Amino acid sequence: MEETVFRESLVELLRGKQAHVSVRQAIEGLRPELRHVLPQAGLHSIWEDLEHLRIAQEDILRYTLDASWQSPEWPGGYWPAPAEQVTDEMWETSVKAFFSDLEEVIALVSDAAIDLTAPIPHGEGKTYLREVLLVADHNAYHLGQIVQTRKMLGDWKG
Repeated sequence: MEETVFRESLVELLRGKQAHVSVRQAIEGLRPELRHVLPQAGLHSIWEDLEHLRIAQEDILRYTLDASWQSPEWPGGYWPAPAEQVTDEMWETSVKAFFSDLEEVIALVSDAAIDLTAPIPHGEGKTYLREVLLVADHNAYHLGQIVQTRKMLGDWKG
């Protein structure tokens, strides 16, 4: 019973049902012409933050599941190149990939055959739980940035 509650709590955290908005809430209703806009110099666009979330989440997930996974170069490989325009195709591809990987993380959490506190066999002492919490923490941080950017651009109704 306790383990079920623990796993369910992790899933809720990953889905954004705790103290922060979900990814869907953060990007829903975003005007397409604002996807690439920098709110001010030195900050990222919503597109850059979303792509960074996707890339980092994919890296953490694949690192956790695949001993042969090669992480992107740090830090440049974790951020997309600035875009003068973000097409619907670019946006939808990123959103779809993000949610697909998120569902894989959730499946890992939900798999009772995986001891989340066990070290990942190839993980240099890191546990499955550490990687899941890293995904949740990183996603929450950048979702906050997306919401803040939308506020700065006058496009947040939440």
